[in-house]
Amino acid sequence: MNFSSDYLVIGTGVAGLSFALKAARTGSVNILAKRIASDTNTNLAQGGIAAVLGQDDLLDYHIHDTLESGCGLCRLEAVKTVVESGPKMIAELQELGVPFTSQVDHPDLPELGREGGHSHRRIIHAKDMTGQAVQKVLGEKTLALPNVIVRENHQALDLILENDSQGRLRAVGAWVLDSLSGELSAYLAKVVVLATGGSGKAYLYTTNPDGATGDGLAIAWRAGAKVANMEFVQFHPTCLYHHLSRNFLISEAVRGEGGRLIDHQGQSIMEGHPQGDLACRDVVALAIDARMKKTGADNVFLDITHRPADFIIDRFPKIYNTCLSLGLDITSQPIPVVPAAHYQCGGILVDLNGLTSIDGLYAVGEVACTGLHGANRLASNSLLEALVMADRAAAYSNQEVSALSMPQLSERNPWPNGRLGTAPSEAVLITHSWDEIRRFMWNYVGLVRSDQRLSMALKRLELVKTEIDDFFRNFEVDADLVEVRNIAVVADLIIQCAITRKESRGLHYSLTWPNCDDQRFLHDTIIVNPSPAVYPGRS
Repeated sequence: MNFSSDYLVIGTGVAGLSFALKAARTGSVNILAKRIASDTNTNLAQGGIAAVLGQDDLLDYHIHDTLESGCGLCRLEAVKTVVESGPKMIAELQELGVPFTSQVDHPDLPELGREGGHSHRRIIHAKDMTGQAVQKVLGEKTLALPNVIVRENHQALDLILENDSQGRLRAVGAWVLDSLSGELSAYLAKVVVLATGGSGKAYLYTTNPDGATGDGLAIAWRAGAKVANMEFVQFHPTCLYHHLSRNFLISEAVRGEGGRLIDHQGQSIMEGHPQGDLACRDVVALAIDARMKKTGADNVFLDITHRPADFIIDRFPKIYNTCLSLGLDITSQPIPVVPAAHYQCGGILVDLNGLTSIDGLYAVGEVACTGLHGANRLASNSLLEALVMADRAAAYSNQEVSALSMPQLSERNPWPNGRLGTAPSEAVLITHSWDEIRRFMWNYVGLVRSDQRLSMALKRLELVKTEIDDFFRNFEVDADLVEVRNIAVVADLIIQCAITRKESRGLHYSLTWPNCDDQRFLHDTIIVNPSPAVYPGRS
């Protein structure tokens, strides 16, 4: 079956929904959700959105903090564009009805939190459920539009590429798997937008949901889009350490309200650092990792018990209730935490309108590399970037939509079987490959790397990729096989970029190259697929 619309949006987080809401003013929109529409990193985001709203804050301060966090690799134009657009984006969300938390004494003003790397309080939030609040409002507004269709359990497999009148390849849609029926369809559009989020599931321990398998990144890579800075994987310092909770994040806002990182002996971990517990995430995560290795402990603790219990419960209701359900009262007990893979700072290389190196293809949100984050993302800049870039991409792509006719499908079906669905007997092979990738990525390509570790990871990955490619050629395809195929691509891109950067900078720390080398590496790591697939699929 074929489906057509002016815009095809793949992903239902803040970036995808924001784009769709604005694009719908000028055309029809198909939105694809791999699982249910709310299964996104946005929905899990606790901290908030960074924006200059306080009377003592300035745009220049926010720009400076972002540049400092990015360790020399931020694109100044991108930083200025995103930061300067912040207040406008917040005003739009308020107008839509997002219930941001207000100041107790001034209910007409938002309460602003502070997080690591920020010189001022500028994190607007909805308690500790900001992402959930934004996702809910954007989802409701989008679903209410008559020219927007959201299709859940629909997984994009690869792009559909056609030659335009000048002979240039252009993205005109995607091959899409209905995960429930197993049927394959072509979704055609004048403009294709990847808003698929990050790739935390490439690692054994992550704060990301199960769907964060780097699908959009892998799809774009196979089609030949430029990719940048994949070596910079942000590990959040404080993921809850509990055997019944796999990926629950303890927001950086807890440290912003006075939470202290301590070891099992109660000794401060960040004492002596100029910013203390509010240092940037790369610094804090490495400090925790070093303390754990020094003491032999499996975790450290985040202690906020010195604050009044009523304040903790009111400010962090989700964290409090989640921990309490696990038998942990954070008003009287320190929270056991460990670092975990959290955010992909690199991604598909885009310009300031979200346009990739492939005509007709846009990328917004975590899947994209705009130059805002550099070598390390500043806390709560991610939702801000998603909002700003979705706004710019919608405005710019409107020009393309108005000038283009609806594309027609000429590409052959890359899946001759027509239907897809792996035989149950092969599920164990897929699970094993996934587990192996995540384990060696955690051990060899994690917080601390070395040339030897990266070389070992690359050798192991080559074997696993060969097995996965064999599965893909010889068995019918289901959603699990598609995801493990994409995870293998993401792992390869991270390793390739990490091997290239022979220094330590931001989130990339190498034992072999412990110093920062501005003379040789003060630039992005940009890579291009040497053998892009014109007909991705099985060809």
